Amino acid sequence: MCGRFAFYSPAEATAALFGVDDVPEAKPRYNIAPTQDIAAIRIGSDDSREFASLRWGLVPFWAKDPSIGNRMINARAETVAEKPSFRTAYRKRRCLILADGFYEWRMESDVKVPYFISLASGEPFAFAGLWEDWHAKDSDQSMQSTAIITTAANEFMGQLHHRMPVVLERKAADSWLGGDDLPEIMDKSPVFQAWPVDRRVNNARNEGEELVEPTGETMTA
Repeated sequence: MCGRFAFYSPAEATAALFGVDDVPEAKPRYNIAPTQDIAAIRIGSDDSREFASLRWGLVPFWAKDPSIGNRMINARAETVAEKPSFRTAYRKRRCLILADGFYEWRMESDVKVPYFISLASGEPFAFAGLWEDWHAKDSDQSMQSTAIITTAANEFMGQLHHRMPVVLERKAADSWLGGDDLPEIMDKSPVFQAWPVDRRVNNARNEGEELVEPTGETMTA
């Protein structure tokens, strides 16, 4: 799964990499957690790409209670096209979730050690995401939310966890937003690097660039 990530590169430059120029200022974030707002790119009403701030935890348009989103932070690539919670968004509401890296935990000597995983190049990237526009039927409450798509881990990530987020670089990101089927564009061989980090990242209230600083040796593919 993917339950925590970081996005600290300049939002303007990263969004421009994926075809969006008009982006509000955003401060670096090193410990993004479910239920928080995250930076995304999607196709707008005029068919051009736009920046959006979306709540992490997808609330289907048909849901009666928005709290369902608290447990729908990820969608499995293997079933996303058919599962009722995600299939409409898969067909109509795709997005790119901007990131520099993500966290995963590995059991070592009976202790869960957090690792930060990024591209070996150090460049920002995007997760394949879905978004929904939810409106309450009995009030004016509304919410735009998102989920990150995950897949089986590649060989490198298998050292840390059996799942990983679907990571898209520019060409694959274009295909994803363009509506291509996920299995055709999904690259399960991005070149990652990873290193252990301080356990302070376990608490979502903690922030700061020190959370991504290595506390041990870097793993490379």
